[in-house]
Amino acid sequence: MTARRRRGPSWRLIWILPAGLSLLAGLDAALLLLGVPAPVSTSRLPDTHGMLMVLGFVGTLIALERATALARWYGFIAPALLGLGGIALLADPIPLFVAKVLLVAGTAAFTLIYIPLWRRQFDAPLLVQLLGAGLGCAGAVIWLTQDTMDHVLPWLIGFVVLTIAAERVELARITMGPNAGNRLLVHAWTITIALAVGVVFPDLGAILLGLALLAMVAWLIVHDIARRTIRAKGAARYMAACILSGYVWLAIAGIALLFGYPDSQPAYDAIVHAVFLGYTISMIMAHATTILPAVLHIDLPYRAAFWVPAAILQLSLIVRLWVGDGLAQPAGWQIGGVLGVIALLLFVVTAVTSAIIGPPTKKKKDAATARAAASPRISPRVPTTPRPAPGKPEGQA
Repeated sequence: MTARRRRGPSWRLIWILPAGLSLLAGLDAALLLLGVPAPVSTSRLPDTHGMLMVLGFVGTLIALERATALARWYGFIAPALLGLGGIALLADPIPLFVAKVLLVAGTAAFTLIYIPLWRRQFDAPLLVQLLGAGLGCAGAVIWLTQDTMDHVLPWLIGFVVLTIAAERVELARITMGPNAGNRLLVHAWTITIALAVGVVFPDLGAILLGLALLAMVAWLIVHDIARRTIRAKGAARYMAACILSGYVWLAIAGIALLFGYPDSQPAYDAIVHAVFLGYTISMIMAHATTILPAVLHIDLPYRAAFWVPAAILQLSLIVRLWVGDGLAQPAGWQIGGVLGVIALLLFVVTAVTSAIIGPPTKKKKDAATARAAASPRISPRVPTTPRPAPGKPEGQA
């Protein structure tokens, strides 16, 4: 039996570098906002924390994944512009307005990616992703004339919530039934209408958004295959745990919004971090071992060590939202925030280490099940690693 040949990384790894830089800068900014020592301090870094994390990091990753699905050179303009926008946010010599314009251009290019994707595959979940990208672009445009993120973040919430939910529906299409995409589209338009109402009536818009999020979460939890794979072992169980945890935090954000527009710092902090840490990052942790290999052509095998940063992330949110925001204890807010930074850094270290070490010598019996049952497909046109022949290691001819 010949030795396993490992794939070399794709040139698309270049687009990961600005996303990673935005992540590190965003975490540094988080420490500054928490009032604890941070490695780097610039005059505008704390003010750009939200955009660094949502568009600079998450937006670049999602745009790169969609550009890979499109498989056309012009698709990579979107992650390039978003990555450049994130880098521009870091450099004080570059006017902040220039960075904002780059992010607007990046989100606009990202939205346009869905036009050829739609022509290729007429699909309701794809329309939901298009709508989500449009909401992200609207948030970037609003930020052009705003000094704060108060009126921007609701649109960014719509962006990440709809994009991730659409990919989950793509996965669970069989268990949800043929009308799942259309039902999700109804939820997506409900969220969009709530955001539009919130522009004129902030309290009413927040309440409607909370109701819309709760309705969508309830529907997803009932139908998502993660409810079944949580009883599995290994990678499938890890992914399901992260996915269900994300749904719980999104529901908590929805409940908090029922009390009206979050004009107080504890409520605002709880909603923002329940969505962007609890929901978004939990989903990224769940799917990293399946999406990144398809996009970057690297092996990122699951290991039990991935449970550690995932567990620390959940603990950080409990401490921050319950002790810090709920009980109004500044120490809980700071401790929870620092734990969240540690969780993300530890996840990056774990992922990089797992990629360097490569797949274990003995394949886990649930590896194929985990890839098929707990990860969203990227595109029917994107090549994936072929299933190994019986009795042969993955990658062997």
